[in-house]
Amino acid sequence: MSGWYAALVCLVGLERLAELKVARRNLQWSRALGGVESGRDHYPLIVALHVGLLAGCLLEPVLLDRPFIPALGWPMLALVAAAQGLRWWCIRTLGPQWNTRVIVVPGLPRVTRGPYRYPWLPHPNYLAVALEGFALPLVHTAWLTALTFTLLNLPLTAHRLKTENTALKSLTPKKA
Repeated sequence: MSGWYAALVCLVGLERLAELKVARRNLQWSRALGGVESGRDHYPLIVALHVGLLAGCLLEPVLLDRPFIPALGWPMLALVAAAQGLRWWCIRTLGPQWNTRVIVVPGLPRVTRGPYRYPWLPHPNYLAVALEGFALPLVHTAWLTALTFTLLNLPLTAHRLKTENTALKSLTPKKA
């Protein structure tokens, strides 16, 4: 495995830790305003899946002697960068309302600006997660990790979206 790839995966891991720090701060803000959390049951699965992604990215190239293939690796690296850009655009747009957990603060309107302004993409952060989970392993041809993450992420994201959409409906004023 290339040393630069290991460094990339470690940087993504550090980025995840930065996300958790932001999420913890935002959780306190949300709770102070009466925020209600939904979907606690699946949160540990999300954490385990993301830890597994990073571990697979580091282990598969070494254990299965996966080469770096430039024709695959460079485009996948560009997708990883795009996913990071989209993720942080989401985080900045949502501000203190962004979290790794599903938390709704009663009385706050749904955010409809930035990447959330597109009705055809109501949850852009999950696109960033899916892109990164697919592309990061493929930077160094770790196709088993990419496939495993993608297959496990699909039902987990579907469950998460159902949970989040139900929670977000509480923000929508009810019609008489």
